[in-house]
Amino acid sequence: MNKRIGELAGKVWNHLEEEGETSLTQVSNSFEAPKAKVDMAIGWLAKEGKLEFVDKNRGQAINLREN
Repeated sequence: MNKRIGELAGKVWNHLEEEGETSLTQVSNSFEAPKAKVDMAIGWLAKEGKLEFVDKNRGQAINLREN
């Protein structure tokens, strides 16, 4: 399972690299994977310090953290 979540984390990374800041809902809807697995992939990237979370009026968005 870790391999699949890691692969999905790579896809989330690529999505954010191409699209830039994206709401959590939009990220989840961008993949044909269960929301829970997309959330795990986002958590994986967050744990590695790769993401920046942005508070929005109606939720949160994420983007890649600049080095």
